[in-house]
Amino acid sequence: MTDPVLSVEGICKAFGALEASRNIDIDLRSGEIHALIGPNGAGKSTLISQIAGALQPDSGRVVFGGQDVTAMSTAARSRLGMARTFQISSLAMEYTVLQNVVLGALGARGDVFRFFRPVMKDRALLERASLALQKVGLEEFRAFRTSELSHGQRRQLEVAVALTLEPKAFLMDEPMAGLGAEGSQRLMGFLDGLRHQTPILLIEHDMDAVFALADRISVLVYGEIIATGSVDDIRNNPLVRSAYLGEEADA
Repeated sequence: MTDPVLSVEGICKAFGALEASRNIDIDLRSGEIHALIGPNGAGKSTLISQIAGALQPDSGRVVFGGQDVTAMSTAARSRLGMARTFQISSLAMEYTVLQNVVLGALGARGDVFRFFRPVMKDRALLERASLALQKVGLEEFRAFRTSELSHGQRRQLEVAVALTLEPKAFLMDEPMAGLGAEGSQRLMGFLDGLRHQTPILLIEHDMDAVFALADRISVLVYGEIIATGSVDDIRNNPLVRSAYLGEEADA
């Protein structure tokens, strides 16, 4: 078996007496979607923040692409190919679809202080942005204002922006949030194909989506991973059913 693309080893984080992360081990392998599930307040966002570099762990380490990145900033991890999408959109709604992705490509190139108008004439940046839009199926919407997109299309646009980093791994925080049934199905189809290009560590409350997409699932409860396994393993784990899934496992 090849080494994981991303490995979290013994991560611990406490806020006073509250242990938000308790000796957590989790990894992400090439070509997979690894879902991280758990009740509200379980510590999922705290863990993702530590993986992404927004929050430093008290102990343990994060290894990405074979390199210890625990002490690196979020920007440094991004430059290595760690891409993150958020539950709440960070897109510039007044800009066009293409402009949003060009800004992402500009950041990926480390050239964030250039004036915007000349940037839109930069052939290399435009080509990178156009390729990312083609990959997520939004090329025909390139001239639309981002505010005109559906919620699901904005999720795809966030991925396009991240793709300009040429990521080696995605951290996705509830991409299905706010989507209706049709939008969720479209996004699920997109993510299903994306895993073969870039593996995904997925936080998601939509259990239908998790069970349909995940190659592996880890269950986080009160800051501790209580189980990791296949969909069937997790569905049939009595501890998981008692602690989190309940009747959802029968759905």
